[in-house]
Amino acid sequence: MTAKSVKRSSFNYTTITGFFLQDEPTTAPDSFDYTTVNFGLMNRPYDTDDEYDPKHEKTQWQRFEQQLSHYNIQSGQNERYILLYLGRHGQGVHNVAEDFYGTHDWNCYWSKKDGNETDTWADAHLTPLGEQQARIANKFWATEIVEQKIPVPERYYTSPLDRCLVTANITFSGLDLPSQQSFIPTVKELLRETIGIHTCDRRSNKTYIHDQFPDYPVEAGFTEEDELWSPDWRESDSATEVRLKKLLDDVVAHDDSTYISLTAHSGAIAAILRAVGHQRFSLRTGAVMPVLIKAETVPGNLPSKSTAPPKGASTCKTNPTPSS
Repeated sequence: MTAKSVKRSSFNYTTITGFFLQDEPTTAPDSFDYTTVNFGLMNRPYDTDDEYDPKHEKTQWQRFEQQLSHYNIQSGQNERYILLYLGRHGQGVHNVAEDFYGTHDWNCYWSKKDGNETDTWADAHLTPLGEQQARIANKFWATEIVEQKIPVPERYYTSPLDRCLVTANITFSGLDLPSQQSFIPTVKELLRETIGIHTCDRRSNKTYIHDQFPDYPVEAGFTEEDELWSPDWRESDSATEVRLKKLLDDVVAHDDSTYISLTAHSGAIAAILRAVGHQRFSLRTGAVMPVLIKAETVPGNLPSKSTAPPKGASTCKTNPTPSS
């Protein structure tokens, strides 16, 4: 008796541009402040405006939500439109350390240490400024909910690293959310930062995460200890992109939400943007950007993406900067 054949399918992602300033080549990431420009939502008319808002009484976000709903109603059987809210963690202890020592000495020496005499950056925690950045995001979300009627996330996901767990908690706690869209983020292993060598990117164990955030469900298969991190090699950019594409595939396959929040890192978010065909856009610590994508289910497997091998630890050619 032969086994039944399994029909395989894959997801292909496309960024739908023309809705957010972050999609525009003329937008400068270094000076961009999402809190001054409605999360970047552009002031523009939509195809659905004439029927949905003939008296021009709706907010820009309400009209965008209607347009996105129209896209999904009109979409084919194997495609759907999703708005990703990508949030970078607030400033971490490791960010301050790299600025202090310089990127060269950080990469070749200090990033391999758990900390120095005054600070610990293994699984780096937020600084006071990082916490304040998350509170700014929380206040802005609260304002947008009331004034703009922004569609809030239906599901929340977070990296397992402490700085993201705390950022997500500060950002979304206490908001006036619909009861069916409560802030209960799922911890996802693959949503983490570039893996390897840097101790700031080595996660704490599962018990610690549960003790600190008992209401956060942890995905099935999440190991007690960090089995992905290595002190000897660091993941290549192309391998990070493949990993984050796999993360997106998992979310899209098991979550039919239209509005999804992902709290992650600069490297992880950059990899997501590459995976969905978005232009490069570097988020500052604590910043948030929406990205509208089309997810298309295609038969068979997509061509495998070649990945560069992991990189070994760099060594200092000169003595590193002293710690004090």
